[in-house]
Amino acid sequence: MAASRKLASFRLPPLPTVGELIKLYNLRAEKQLSQNFLLDLRLTDKIVRQAGSLRDAHVCEVGPGPGGLTRSILNAGAADLLVVEKDTRFIPGLKLLSEAAPGRLRIVHGDILTYRLDRGFPTNISKPWEGDPPNLHIIGNLPFSVSTPLIIKWLENVANRTGPFTFGRTRLTLTFQKEVAERLTASTGSKQRSRLSIMAQYLCTVHNCFTIPGRAFVPKPEVDVGVVHFTPLVQPQIQQPFQLVEKVVRNVFQFRRKHCHKGVEKLFPEARRVELTQEVMQQADVDPILRPTELTIPQFRALADAYARLCAHEPALLTYEFREELRLKHVARKSNTASSPTLTDAPSGVAESSATPLKK
Repeated sequence: MAASRKLASFRLPPLPTVGELIKLYNLRAEKQLSQNFLLDLRLTDKIVRQAGSLRDAHVCEVGPGPGGLTRSILNAGAADLLVVEKDTRFIPGLKLLSEAAPGRLRIVHGDILTYRLDRGFPTNISKPWEGDPPNLHIIGNLPFSVSTPLIIKWLENVANRTGPFTFGRTRLTLTFQKEVAERLTASTGSKQRSRLSIMAQYLCTVHNCFTIPGRAFVPKPEVDVGVVHFTPLVQPQIQQPFQLVEKVVRNVFQFRRKHCHKGVEKLFPEARRVELTQEVMQQADVDPILRPTELTIPQFRALADAYARLCAHEPALLTYEFREELRLKHVARKSNTASSPTLTDAPSGVAESSATPLKK
């Protein structure tokens, strides 16, 4: 009985519905910000349940918008909810929620891509990396336009134990376009296997929780939405710097339909490409005719380790970028073309006579 009374104390008092708030403040989803509102509280409750128990937890919600997910987080018992919202139009509605949950909801008007989450919570909630995750969660119905750059940023934070991961192995429960959710969780050999699959899975346990149909959102997006849960691993599956791993994985997947050695080749300058690619493939003991989607994370680890050993002997290799070389060649070609003789470089008389209209 006491437990049920305590749970009831978390529940918000009667408030206008999210739909009513949208009308009250004349809120419209901005297409250029890829905003889509989720108004069904049964679905927002379901998202929150994927995070685990939020009783007395610290939570950061990304892009709360009109506050549907915010209500579900507060109703689940979060003691301290920090919401980071970039769009000023949503602040009044969030303040209404803050007044209904005194001392439990903090509002930051800012951009999650630049906001310092490591300063957003007290240091005493930290847990050792090797221990259980801290009682801190990041939850968000992300705008499609920021979801991929944001998860890449947070994965780098996981690798370096910075940002929200200064507190320990902070868990994430986030929405993505269904296709992105499938890439994040794709297994070896599947069509969806991608750079994102490797980068997420070498650092985290990644679980595709469930799919929300697009019709549940206002306005209805053209795609369905996947809810994905991340728990950072105690020990990453690849023990190399994030930037090095990202470079190897990115190069391999730039030719996803070709044999994997084609992408590995582009890690090296043209003059030594064949020699160094052969050395890496042999050291890693990876079959060069496997497709990128067929490579396991241990095989990517072997490739990253072999590449790192080469770079330790020849540091200049680490800064080499194939695409930059292509760009410089393209600039040089344009420059040569511009300096070669053209019609406009001809003597003025010739140019003028060629421009003279024919007489009838």
